[in-house]
Amino acid sequence: MDLVTGAEVAVALTVPVDRHHLWDLVTAIERIGEWSPETTGARWCDPATGPAEFARFVGHNRFPSGRESTVTCVVTEAERPSTFAWHVLDPDGEVGSIWRYDLRDTDDRGATAVRHTFTHGPGTTGLRTSAGQDPRSIDDRLVSLCRIMTTTIVAMATDRTRGARR
Repeated sequence: MDLVTGAEVAVALTVPVDRHHLWDLVTAIERIGEWSPETTGARWCDPATGPAEFARFVGHNRFPSGRESTVTCVVTEAERPSTFAWHVLDPDGEVGSIWRYDLRDTDDRGATAVRHTFTHGPGTTGLRTSAGQDPRSIDDRLVSLCRIMTTTIVAMATDRTRGARR
């Protein structure tokens, strides 16, 4: 029985940032290291220079254990200013995880409802390895991801540049 594939966590927040500005921040993958407690950086792979379906980027992560990883990601949806989604590939090119931001206007002018989701794919990941040793690690990781995702969104929303790319 596969306890990992399909494991999912989602966070939903309303932030005081215009949806177009938040889209600029969410898709500024080269700045993610400024906001995320786990992802230390990312860069678009040539010839991609920004968010578009099938564009690839490389992300760098540092986990609380001290372990570091570099992953290749493929954009699966980039619909300005509503949706940005990507797959993280494992070393064999299988989908290790699926990430998604959905941005919606709210009744409050200048605010955006954000839903950020993580879904584990069938590929090989650190979570799959950990779960093989201790199935309880799945819940621990999902709780950790919820905190990380929330922290990242709040940091983006309070960013003083509000959508400006460096």
